[in-house]
Amino acid sequence: MDKPEGQNKEIEFSTKLKNLPDSPGVYLFKNAAGKVIYIGKAKALKNRVKSYFTKSIDHPRTQKLVASIADIETLVTDSELEALILESNLIKEHQPHFNVNLKDDKRYPYIKITRETFPRVLVVRQIKDDKARYFGPFTNVGAMRRTLKLIRKIFPVRSCNLVLPSKRKYRVCLDFFIGRCPGCCEPDKTTPEEYKEVIDGVALFLSGRSDEVAEKLAAKMIKFSDNQEFEKAALARDQITAIQSVIQRQKVVSDDLADRDIIVLARSAVDICLVVLQIRRGVLIGRQHFYLTAPEDASKGKIISSFILRYYKTASLLPKEIFLPESVEEPGLIKEWFASKKNQNVKLRQPKIGEKYKLVELARKNAKLLLGELLAQKSVTRRKPPGVLLSLQRDLYLKTIPRTIAACDISNLGGKDAVGSVVFFSEAKPMKKGYRRFKIKTIEGQDDFSMMAEVVSRYFNHLAENNHDYPDLLLLDGGKGQLGAATGALVDLGINGQQCASLAKRFEEVYLPGRSEPISIPRTSSALKLLQQVRDEAHRFAITYHRKLRSKKIDTSELDKIPGVGDKRKFALLGTFGSVKAIKKAKLQELLSADGVPRSIAIKVYEHFHSGESND
Repeated sequence: MDKPEGQNKEIEFSTKLKNLPDSPGVYLFKNAAGKVIYIGKAKALKNRVKSYFTKSIDHPRTQKLVASIADIETLVTDSELEALILESNLIKEHQPHFNVNLKDDKRYPYIKITRETFPRVLVVRQIKDDKARYFGPFTNVGAMRRTLKLIRKIFPVRSCNLVLPSKRKYRVCLDFFIGRCPGCCEPDKTTPEEYKEVIDGVALFLSGRSDEVAEKLAAKMIKFSDNQEFEKAALARDQITAIQSVIQRQKVVSDDLADRDIIVLARSAVDICLVVLQIRRGVLIGRQHFYLTAPEDASKGKIISSFILRYYKTASLLPKEIFLPESVEEPGLIKEWFASKKNQNVKLRQPKIGEKYKLVELARKNAKLLLGELLAQKSVTRRKPPGVLLSLQRDLYLKTIPRTIAACDISNLGGKDAVGSVVFFSEAKPMKKGYRRFKIKTIEGQDDFSMMAEVVSRYFNHLAENNHDYPDLLLLDGGKGQLGAATGALVDLGINGQQCASLAKRFEEVYLPGRSEPISIPRTSSALKLLQQVRDEAHRFAITYHRKLRSKKIDTSELDKIPGVGDKRKFALLGTFGSVKAIKKAKLQELLSADGVPRSIAIKVYEHFHSGESND
């Protein structure tokens, strides 16, 4: 007799634990739905992974992690350093719930100096492996824009997107005549070598070495003056003046002219603000701040070490030393990472007294203030909800206020070109960035229930994979069958406790899980009107997508040969009969009774397909 599936899985899990490799690598813990919930590295996988299941664990969050583990995957590496790098990359890819995660990682912009004969200076939000130089990330977008504006004022850098050099003949634009570009598009205006000097100056400026740029410009100014190139000398003078105004505004915080970063964090439960003060040649040139989430039992050393790998992975220029409030986890391994991946030795220090300690305290003060802003913002967003949501909570017997609502609908014609839609409402208002649409992939024919299950399953997988919160309420367009299909899909994913409801169009009846009969909400209720608004928006979004797919298929067809039959009539005919083949077989009376098809058009369509038939 075969063993139950659950017992087989337990045996398989136990076998994996017994056969773990005794080598460095990365381990991935997965839940029952197959989602990665934690990623870690180990010098010896066998010892590290087994420790989760053998030693007593006091912290509730870690206990919750262990209770959620349903499967283990391991990746063996040649060294602990490789495991460290792989762990960082996998955490960024999977964003596991129990790891330290950087919020909104992709929103921060970078300034990019392209790798071209005549490079450009651009703002980008994604880093590519294209050998270009990237500076950032900039968490203060306004300050980054002001920096870019100043660069274009000081340095003549081209802003066009022409591919240069080119065999085509271009003429210089207005930027050349106002001194904003050296005229890269005309060969006799400048050379790649001359332009490289300008770009090197931009890179030094972005690296915080404004004084070096000023010194080089001063030497060029004297050279131009000696050669009686007074216009060029005047331009260099103006550039020096602009740079000196920047230098004067910058704060000197260290007399030793060192390049260093100061990294400090402030935390409240799982919310963390991490601040980086950037000091170059003794001058404070910038402050970046990042918001993270981490388990409450994660040490500050672990959080900072995880951040260091993410932050400096894309950095073009590194500091000579990093000041920290306390020691990080595995400092030797981090130093080895800098040496192997960045080809630079970086010192990690924890100042305890003196001016250097005061710099750490300055960073700590900034971190506390910024964390306070984050918590205050959260408090505002969680303030008293609109009254209609309180009414909805009461009428649907919900355990929590439905501040976020996701609604699903299906649209198809006889099972063809079936699509699903999800719309998202927050605080009773639509949020378009949360909308999703799906082509039905696994269901053939007319099976709305199974289609609904597929859409719900794919939508919640999307939320889990992108580390997004589940909606407070899932609303289905339909009746008891659609609700049952959706709740079944959630159970298959291992999602319990998700609040659900369905709204049937015919009598506007509301169905709830566990109730055989619909509940009655007064037609004048604001809660019902909100449900109708959300349901109708999901229907509109699904219909729009379905029509778009259908229109691609019927752009050209046999119907286009019939005079007077445009897109509107084609949609009406196909909406009734489902295909051109069915229209061709239809009797005249059936065509005359089709919705949205005038009598004259129906007769033309019939005559077109039956013109060669005998009237006997």
